Amino acid sequence: MLIALLVFSFLIFFHELGHFLAARFFGVHVEVFSIGFGKRILTKKFGATEWSISLIPLGGYVRMKGQDDSDPSLKSYDEDSYNAKTPFQRIIISLAGPFANFLLAFLLYLSMTFIGLPKILTTLADVNTTHPAYKAGIRTGDTITSINGTPTIYWEDVSQNIHQEAKLLNVTVLREGQYIDLKIMPIEYKTKNRFGEIKTRYIIGVSADQKVTQTIHYTLENGLDYAYNKTIDSSMYIFNSLKKLVMGEIPLENLGGPVGILNVTSQVSQMGIVFLLAFAALISVNLGVINLLPIPALDGGHVMFHTYELISKKPANEDIMFKLTLLGWSILLSLMLLGLYNDINRLLE
Repeated sequence: MLIALLVFSFLIFFHELGHFLAARFFGVHVEVFSIGFGKRILTKKFGATEWSISLIPLGGYVRMKGQDDSDPSLKSYDEDSYNAKTPFQRIIISLAGPFANFLLAFLLYLSMTFIGLPKILTTLADVNTTHPAYKAGIRTGDTITSINGTPTIYWEDVSQNIHQEAKLLNVTVLREGQYIDLKIMPIEYKTKNRFGEIKTRYIIGVSADQKVTQTIHYTLENGLDYAYNKTIDSSMYIFNSLKKLVMGEIPLENLGGPVGILNVTSQVSQMGIVFLLAFAALISVNLGVINLLPIPALDGGHVMFHTYELISKKPANEDIMFKLTLLGWSILLSLMLLGLYNDINRLLE
């Protein structure tokens, strides 16, 4: 659990560091940089900023001169104040936190390519005796070497060539040094995807030996490409998950909270450094996407207000901002409590 807390705190630190660096770039005085909320239990002043660790480790904040979400009327227009900056500069400061999370995810994915990614090979651990593969002659221990003439080195190659459509497959397997050519017709199989939706795919009734793997090391160019694509894919996954949650396509019981995140992080950390880095990258992307939501009290809400000011050439009404900010905090608190309730239920199951 200690590792989980350290990982979560590091992700929060990186997010707030984005705000801090952007604010300092534009000459904004940062009064407090805190990891956690509530009472500050450890504080050290470096330069003009108080760096703190607070009691509740469920987030963090950067308090800039002239900015107070709890009371938007408390403003300062000194030269080094947040409110003295242009709407565009404030938008950049607000976006810097989520951007830092996406950048961190990219760097974590990139570091995985240097360490080496374990990929499952095509040796079979199990063949279902009632499915097409067994009836065609495939047996446990066989290695699938090609499908329809396309070499299959990793298990993902097998999945991509089988699951798309019901068509006759020419499958070559290696068994005790002998290559055997077989013809297999996949069958339709309905299963739930990661969002709980029923999807149709095609199977032949085999599963890979998870222990037979090969560690893949990437060149810098391929590693950059991998990290970029994984960051984009993870961002779209989180975005689609939120969209389906809002649309009611995913039950609220699936919503997780910080306890669940810490619990899963603790479990993943025991699987190895690569798996821990991958999960940390996904959580970092999660923080980035969520903070971009146009909810007052989140970075996306600040961007919304600043964009209005940028377009209208006048600041948003302070009373409306205050009420919307309270509403935003109410929404966030409700979601956190619901996530915590779901986490506790899962732990008790």
